[in-house]
Amino acid sequence: MDTMLEQMLKHYDAKTIYEKKNAIKEIMQEIVLCGLSRSGFFREAAFYGGTALRIFYGLDRFSEDLDFSLMRKNQNYDLRQYFPALEQEIRAYGLKVIITEKEKTKKSDIKSAFLKGNTKEHLLLFYSDQPIAGIADSEQIKIKFEVDTNPPAYAIFESKYRLLPAPYEVKMYDASSLFAGKIHAVLCRAWKNRVKGRDLYDYVFYMARQTPVNRLHLRERLLQSGYIGENMECTMDDVKKMLLERFETIDYEQAKRDVEPFIRDTTSLALWKADFFKQITEMLVGIN
Repeated sequence: MDTMLEQMLKHYDAKTIYEKKNAIKEIMQEIVLCGLSRSGFFREAAFYGGTALRIFYGLDRFSEDLDFSLMRKNQNYDLRQYFPALEQEIRAYGLKVIITEKEKTKKSDIKSAFLKGNTKEHLLLFYSDQPIAGIADSEQIKIKFEVDTNPPAYAIFESKYRLLPAPYEVKMYDASSLFAGKIHAVLCRAWKNRVKGRDLYDYVFYMARQTPVNRLHLRERLLQSGYIGENMECTMDDVKKMLLERFETIDYEQAKRDVEPFIRDTTSLALWKADFFKQITEMLVGIN
């Protein structure tokens, strides 16, 4: 195994097959970021979402996808232009992958691609000194990455740096803009008609760090989704009111089941109920 991969793997204490697969995915996510950075991807796009929060702000849960947004609208954006350089970067570490663009059945502002590799091959590469059992020969590790080509306005961007697998720079949303995206998800995102417990978990993470919300960016996201109309100023009182109403409607047992596979310490989930979320929301503050 490549020495840089060995160094990255040292950060993980993976015991189960599930934890080992997640460790591989997280390392591969960082290799993808490094490859995209080297290819010039971040001249046009910025990183956001749960994986951005995990890598650059220490979120303690596994996040599956890589989410990006263009910094300016470009509906002719071609994600495929980065595939050759990205594949070359990943294969330089001995990883065998295929990158394909997802074919859309209807018009969308989101460009999606999948990076796929054989699960057993990757487990044997990363954990060659440990027994691997119960994995089908055909099972694949998949990493999805998406780019929003019609980004909501007023995001604030910053540059962040990582040293492994090689030094690289990422353009990303700042914390207040990331939080705006998460509040939008809490209000608007339905997953098979259920709330994503992962969104609630991240919401608590932001609130615990007293992260202010980029109010103007949140308003643009809510407008774009049709959740509010142009006549709503979307003051912080408006935002709190919308959240308080949302927290009254959530099935918290269902939300807990959603997030449990992605975290190790589930003790804090015992607090999850409407009153908990409503009380912490009173402390929400905004910028701009």
